Amino acid sequence: MRERDTTETLALFARVVQKIDPQGQLIHAREMKGGVSARVTALEFTRGNGKRQKVLVRQHGAIDLAQNPQVATTEFRLLQALRAEGLAVPEPLYLEQSGGLFSTPFIVVEYVEGRTEFAPADVPACIAQLAAFLARLHRVDCTRLDLPFLPRQEEHYARRLRDRPARLDESLDEGRIRATLEAAWPLTQHNPTVVLHGDFWPGNVLWRAGKLTAVVDWEDAALGDPLADLGNCRLELLWAFGREAMLDFTHRYLALYPVDLTNLPYWDLCAALRSSFQIESWAPDARSAEHMRTLRRWFVNRAFEKLSA
Repeated sequence: MRERDTTETLALFARVVQKIDPQGQLIHAREMKGGVSARVTALEFTRGNGKRQKVLVRQHGAIDLAQNPQVATTEFRLLQALRAEGLAVPEPLYLEQSGGLFSTPFIVVEYVEGRTEFAPADVPACIAQLAAFLARLHRVDCTRLDLPFLPRQEEHYARRLRDRPARLDESLDEGRIRATLEAAWPLTQHNPTVVLHGDFWPGNVLWRAGKLTAVVDWEDAALGDPLADLGNCRLELLWAFGREAMLDFTHRYLALYPVDLTNLPYWDLCAALRSSFQIESWAPDARSAEHMRTLRRWFVNRAFEKLSA
């Protein structure tokens, strides 16, 4: 935690603990590194019964709040619904939408033991579990769940395509991608509407002893075509583990949740569009950035080839 706000913030986190357990006593708070869209703080406290517990406080950032002022409520209620369906997601424990303790809304979720894994010992086993989770998520019958608060993914991309930036990343063929998507949007959806994670990639998955323990960071969740999640994860797995892993993931997912692939090239291009002007900030070094560019170029060209065919 930052030095300048340690005392005041610790007092606020102590009050957060008491929202969960009125007899709870804060032991320590630690700001988690790597958060981009939200400030995440791990709290450890003693419950009234003497047992220790860890939780995470998620304070959503300005970008998420601008897109959805109810993002805290959205994420909290979605986690409740997914937990009830038996999916491996953190248990939601507390919601404060009003911004009473902090200046922004926040949620408290359980701390799930595990870590992100970018060099698994058994890549095929990892891929199999990722495909199984995504297929199970997409099989959730969203028509019988109370999820009206989730945005529509196609509307998100409609806004993104409409609000063209002043400068395009032509080094990543952004102009051609945008022109292709603009000409086709809105897409005719051939698959049932499903719950989408919105940013399903290895960085949002926790592992322990080779087992998937939880999928986290649901602030980008939406309703829409399952191909949106599939396309995004395909590109991320291409970057993380290579072409064979990406294709293996696709095949395993389709075996568990068969979908119409007519629009997959378009959703692949949507996934690629997200990386415009981003690769250098995502990659750890210049060599990795160039490797990501090379793989992305292959991914995009493959999508265009399928569209032309």
